[in-house]
Amino acid sequence: MKALVLQKGVKNDESMYHDVILREVPVPTLNPNNDEVLIKLQAVSFNHREVWIRKGLYPGIKFNSILGSDGVGIVQATSRNEFSHLVGQKVVINPGFGWEKDPKGPESKYAILGLLPLPGTFADYTVVPRAEIFPVPKHLSSAEAAALPLAATFVKANVQPGENVLITGIGGGVALTVLNFVSRIGANAYVTSSDESKIKKAIEQLGAKGGVNYREEEWPTLLKTLLPNDRPFLDSVIDGAGGEIASQTVKLLRPGGIISCYGMTSVPAIKFPMSAVLKNIELKGSTMGSREEFEKMLNFVEEKKIRPMISGVWQGFEHTPEIFEIMNKGKQFGKLVIELPQNNVQKL
Repeated sequence: MKALVLQKGVKNDESMYHDVILREVPVPTLNPNNDEVLIKLQAVSFNHREVWIRKGLYPGIKFNSILGSDGVGIVQATSRNEFSHLVGQKVVINPGFGWEKDPKGPESKYAILGLLPLPGTFADYTVVPRAEIFPVPKHLSSAEAAALPLAATFVKANVQPGENVLITGIGGGVALTVLNFVSRIGANAYVTSSDESKIKKAIEQLGAKGGVNYREEEWPTLLKTLLPNDRPFLDSVIDGAGGEIASQTVKLLRPGGIISCYGMTSVPAIKFPMSAVLKNIELKGSTMGSREEFEKMLNFVEEKKIRPMISGVWQGFEHTPEIFEIMNKGKQFGKLVIELPQNNVQKL
């Protein structure tokens, strides 16, 4: 089968230096001692996680890993006969392993598909625990379902109807999915971007109440003018940039407000000022969620008939260099998806 494999590169002036090679590798096999399923992938999507891995900035990098965290496919075989009825079913994979249901954090060692010892989804086939597969929401295509898994997060911010939520860096898959969810529960979403066209799309297409360009020196002041008179503060911030986000929003957040950080694409740290402590502001790290939350997310998507924003769909892994270039330059507005040919199913 074909797979996208991480290879050590030579650091130079390029912004990404580890290589990703499309190569032939053996089809993975089921371990009869484990409760596993073999999946023929139909569609996979890219995340900034893969960019950071290629830049050498992600923890636990292991070369010869098959990259990729998001995937949808058809169950081909099961390691236990009592679950053979799953064969032929279309499923979406929960990419996080080791977190069952504790809302505070994983109960055991937590890991995400895409770095050894967990081979990722950028391959024709993959093997995952049976507990981590779920039916695809009926209204979604394979490409749309593949855009969901790693992007779906807003539980840590405890968003409620009527609240004001700031979502930074609109245009990326996580930020757009969060915007979709926040809007659907009846909260007021505000966004930031350095691209005015992305702010406009977020307002016109996904229901954001307003947005500001974070390159403007006084963007927090501008944001404050957009907040409603009867609720002139933020209840939470959902951020993927890090850096100065706490000090920039502390005056806007209500006492006890929440900053939920799922990444640090700007600076690999967050400055947390004493003024935030005095306002009882909470800073919460958010790396995916539990298996229970993943299932609830899928149910929410199906109930509300939510469709993830997709920036582009390509046919086959051969388009990987183009996709990485788009992500590296931040040109996408939504997830970038590859659909895989289905005429190469191997006899098992």
